Amino acid sequence: MSKEFIKGNEAIAEAAVRAGCRFFAGYPITPQNDIPEYLSKRLFEVGGNFIQGESEVASVNMVFGVAATGIRSMTSSSGPGLALKAEGISNLAGARVPSVVVNVARGGPAIGTILTAQQDYLSATKAPAPGGFKCFVLAPATVQEAADLVYEAFDIADKYRTPVYVLADGMTGNMMEVVELPPMRELSELPSKDDWRVNKLEQDGNFRSISSYSPTAEGLQEMNEASEAMYQQWDKEEQRWEAFMMDDAEYVVTGYGSSGRIAKSAVKELRAQGIKAGLIRPITLVPFPKDAFDQIDYGRIKEIFVAEMSIPAQYADDVRWATKSKLEIISVLTSGGVILETEAIVDAVKERV
Repeated sequence: MSKEFIKGNEAIAEAAVRAGCRFFAGYPITPQNDIPEYLSKRLFEVGGNFIQGESEVASVNMVFGVAATGIRSMTSSSGPGLALKAEGISNLAGARVPSVVVNVARGGPAIGTILTAQQDYLSATKAPAPGGFKCFVLAPATVQEAADLVYEAFDIADKYRTPVYVLADGMTGNMMEVVELPPMRELSELPSKDDWRVNKLEQDGNFRSISSYSPTAEGLQEMNEASEAMYQQWDKEEQRWEAFMMDDAEYVVTGYGSSGRIAKSAVKELRAQGIKAGLIRPITLVPFPKDAFDQIDYGRIKEIFVAEMSIPAQYADDVRWATKSKLEIISVLTSGGVILETEAIVDAVKERV
């Protein structure tokens, strides 16, 4: 492994290459432009291919075509671009084509500002596209974690034959930190996809086809039942979170991504002031780490503070669901490009204390 002082977007791109990604198609949009810019050169150095599509729609469908042949493939964008890619993402999910989708989120409402925010939570976790499916969603809080999770996302995608969605934001994508980059994967060591990839000949001499569609209602139901079984497996085996200073905590602060990072700083400050605060930071948003909230001692915890860069709150709804509304949920919010500050969380907790 090597250490580099690197920008978040570039760490995402380099981690993808090292994970074995050999195809990228995308279209420029701030604040993720460093990803395609980096890959436009880097992929050719390792024998891969980069295409700047004529649109987001074209780009995601190129990813579908290449990923269906078994090649590790990725696309990236920000919220407005992901909206345009929605039909292609639904086809990737319906056809069970492994792929990685990166969203370096920006502020809303609607196409909003190019500045960082977390206003794509509902889009990523509840409705990435039509059809009632789910993407596996990862939420990095640091540049190091962005590299690590993108690297692992390709393995998760192959394991479950599913698109994996990495929900970053403009803060993580554009800050620079020292990162220990993962090792370069040998393509020959990657899992075989011969049992499903489309460029594999069947015994009758015809090439396979792959589709998110079935001509019968029964066939569509079987596809949905298979997906539901996969989602249940995620819930049982793939929930991930960080718990920090929770053993004796009386107040819980929770947030994902950049807000989770800021929330951890607030917990440290609160502890320094003698207030028993703890942190729960989801790393997977789908599956949602409800087990982390099930483990809370509700006889000791007094309140839960939800930090997120979104107005109205979005992540808070899942916290309320996971806690079964046993405690009051207090939101600490910013949006539209206003970065959440440690002091805002500290002050909110101290006011209630």
